[in-house]
Amino acid sequence: MASSTFFTCTSLIAPIKPLHTTPSSHSTVCLAHLKKSTPLNLSSSHSISVFSPLVPNRAPIVSSPNGKPQSLTIVAAKGYKMKTHKASAKRFRVTGTGKIVRRRAGKQHLLRKKNAKRRNRLSKTVQVDRSDYNNVIGALPYLKVNRAN
Repeated sequence: MASSTFFTCTSLIAPIKPLHTTPSSHSTVCLAHLKKSTPLNLSSSHSISVFSPLVPNRAPIVSSPNGKPQSLTIVAAKGYKMKTHKASAKRFRVTGTGKIVRRRAGKQHLLRKKNAKRRNRLSKTVQVDRSDYNNVIGALPYLKVNRAN
């Protein structure tokens, strides 16, 4: 009857020791020194040769003050994405020179009493005032705005 051996690994540098020792089990195996695809001989008749793609070339050394290896946790230091205010994205756009433009107010309804010259003027886009740039850029963080304009 074949005995099963369980392994624990706390970091990539720490050697793997069997939890349940049997007379036929081998000594400890350190995975950090494996760089080539060399098979590992275990206590059973099976060999494992799939560890080489999983093990990096350089393993970071993590040790505590008492000398025991600690478990390694890798955290990506990525910032969060800023959200675009969708109502503002529909109202403003950026010209080729980097200016923020908007439509004029007053051309939605009650157009019969407005003369043609006034309706024509309200149809055109106008540049956003410089004092409102910070508000628009805060609502639309990914606009390609030229702040010099």
